[in-house]
Amino acid sequence: MDAIENLLTRRSIRKFKSDMPPKDIIGKIIEAGTYAATGMNRQSPIIVAVTNKEIRDRLSVMNAQVMGMNNDPFYNAPVVLIVLADKDMFTYLYDGTLVMGNLMNAAHAYGLASCWIHRAKEEFESEEGRELLKKLGIEGNYEGIGHCILGYADCEEPAAAPRKENYVYWCE
Repeated sequence: MDAIENLLTRRSIRKFKSDMPPKDIIGKIIEAGTYAATGMNRQSPIIVAVTNKEIRDRLSVMNAQVMGMNNDPFYNAPVVLIVLADKDMFTYLYDGTLVMGNLMNAAHAYGLASCWIHRAKEEFESEEGRELLKKLGIEGNYEGIGHCILGYADCEEPAAAPRKENYVYWCE
């Protein structure tokens, strides 16, 4: 797929099949995330690739609790790529956001559906979230940027919403 076509046709999907995508494809998507632009190339983000169902389900419960709900905010997606970024880098929030964008665009290029799920900040500021990171061997001053959920869509791809008026201003 052409790069521009990929950018124009990617959509957020909120209904997934439980089938696990191939690990090599997940790895290629993750690699694309590691090539996102970062401030001064300091590479402040890290990616935690969750394919373990027990951990994925635990994260789902934690995320739902932040919302005060008990549904699955990951929409049955079998893969959760957590993006965290080092708060000691002044561009950490932007760096992590660019990683999220690369992950979602790469997923689309490989034929997988994705969606950015928020509330990672709150999850990993909690005691349970900090303990989970520690158990995974992740230490540092990290803030949760987002969850990129991945998998095979279990729905039709939605049409693009019309672009708003005055989205672009030209200074010629």
